[in-house]
Amino acid sequence: MEAIDLSNTALLLGAGLIVAGILSSLIATRFGAPILLMFLAVGMLAGEDGPGGLRFSDYRLTYLIGSLALAIILFDGGLRTRFLHVRKAVAPATVLATVGVLITAGLTGAFGAWALSLGTQQGFLIGAVVASTDAAAVFFLLRSGGLQLRSRVGALLELESSVNDPVAVFLTVATVSVIAAGGAGETFLHVIIDLGREAVLGTLVGLGGGFGIVLLLNRVQLPGGLAPLLAVSGGVFVFGLAATVGGSGFLAAYVAGLVLGNRPVRAFAGILSLHDAVTWLAQIIMFLALGLLVSPHQMLGVAVPGLMIAVFLIFVARPLAVWLCLWPFGFNSRERLFVGWVGLRGAVSIFLASIPTLSGLPNSHIYFNVAFFVVLISLSLQGSTIKRAARRLGQALPRTGYPITRTEVDLPGQHNVEMIGYPVGNESRVLSMTKLPEWAKLTLVVREGHILEPVVAGALKPGDYAYLLAPELKAHSLDSVFAPATERRGLDLEGEFAIRGDAPIDKLEEFYGLGSSADQRSKTVAELFAEHFDKAPEIGDSLQIGASQLIVREMAGDDVFLAALQLEAAAQLSLGARLRHFTQRLSGRMAS
Repeated sequence: MEAIDLSNTALLLGAGLIVAGILSSLIATRFGAPILLMFLAVGMLAGEDGPGGLRFSDYRLTYLIGSLALAIILFDGGLRTRFLHVRKAVAPATVLATVGVLITAGLTGAFGAWALSLGTQQGFLIGAVVASTDAAAVFFLLRSGGLQLRSRVGALLELESSVNDPVAVFLTVATVSVIAAGGAGETFLHVIIDLGREAVLGTLVGLGGGFGIVLLLNRVQLPGGLAPLLAVSGGVFVFGLAATVGGSGFLAAYVAGLVLGNRPVRAFAGILSLHDAVTWLAQIIMFLALGLLVSPHQMLGVAVPGLMIAVFLIFVARPLAVWLCLWPFGFNSRERLFVGWVGLRGAVSIFLASIPTLSGLPNSHIYFNVAFFVVLISLSLQGSTIKRAARRLGQALPRTGYPITRTEVDLPGQHNVEMIGYPVGNESRVLSMTKLPEWAKLTLVVREGHILEPVVAGALKPGDYAYLLAPELKAHSLDSVFAPATERRGLDLEGEFAIRGDAPIDKLEEFYGLGSSADQRSKTVAELFAEHFDKAPEIGDSLQIGASQLIVREMAGDDVFLAALQLEAAAQLSLGARLRHFTQRLSGRMAS
């Protein structure tokens, strides 16, 4: 009976902590605190130094929880990444995730060895533990709050945060092995070979596992609700398989998600829906467990050196590594400054800091406490200022589009199309359109409680609910079709002009005098939007050209079909003068 009571108590406490973590997100949203930091805080409050007084020191269980959570988070990150949007960032992201991590680890390790009076190897271990950006933190912050980044910067951050975790894991494990062997470790060449082997095996297992999951989902008829569970468990299976055969499990999980997210898959809407909940749960449990593991009173001994290491990492090591790695790829100073600032440290660093303890290294608590202190500073400082930094450095693009209500329905036997339902509002753009995109098929209309076929329903009316069939990879483009159309067309009294998406910027510059850059003049309006947005633009998205703005008014698939050019006051006066001069010349010719 005692064992049963203990199990019930454990379930009660565990569920209570998760509920507390979920509710803490409301506090974070209300006061602007980083949500992931709130999960850590709940764990610390429940720990031995907090009001909860729970004693938790199981590093092995923490490592298991962390591995499972990171596998799910990385799989979900790949699942939501469109390869067409990030392929141009593959080269710089790979360099930053490998060479950048080595530079960051080396610089931080040297400084840490000095600050803590440690040997070179012990210092490098600290650097390796905190060298990688945290995928969970980066994914969450980039996808929350409506933050829309410029195309290659957003793609670079998503790829780098996913690919650099395996490198940091390898560096940490290799350094622990060298220290445990008394310095008689492998040569540098062997380390590079091992790293390459893990990357290749992880990529191959991820590709094979991803295509295998796609094949199972599309070929096997599963009872309702099991397809999303198959996808989640498949991602974890790929992680475990890659790690077992000597590859990088974390890289394999991301690659498998990338394959699944970019192939036609049946029940994809349900998979994404379940992953939203599972990923949140994984993050909450991981941060809560790490918060329970830390003992705040032990952190006091490393408070000063920990603060010094955090400041050095944030303001020197990470920016310098980014500056050197991105310089060959033509990133400007504002882009490099922003990427350097978004070097968020999170649960990955604390997770890696548990490896020295599991390996029985002396003074292992130092690595854990320093890593935890660095994470606290990083999430507090960088996590709370990422949006402000994006705007100050010109990397944030405004999202002025309206929120769209969408209902997705899984169609049994179909894996390349989705059925999507939209409410038709009084100002929905579809009311003024003569036809829908060619790839979208209206299948039924719900009007005043009656289900009507499209032929019977005729033109859509306000208050209707329209159901359409669309290819899975294009379905999101229908959001702009049903967005409210409050914008005006053509020239109005405020100086707004309708511009086609295929209009060359150099012609607009010639006529309007926008003050565009040489790089902008070589593109069309649609190409300029595609280059600067990390995902397909939406109705209301805007770009700055000189002191004027281009605003998306109508989309054709993923491309801008129609945009509005809003001129600054000076440009309007200049244009007016040119129009008057042209009119006068025309009148003179007619009079003669």
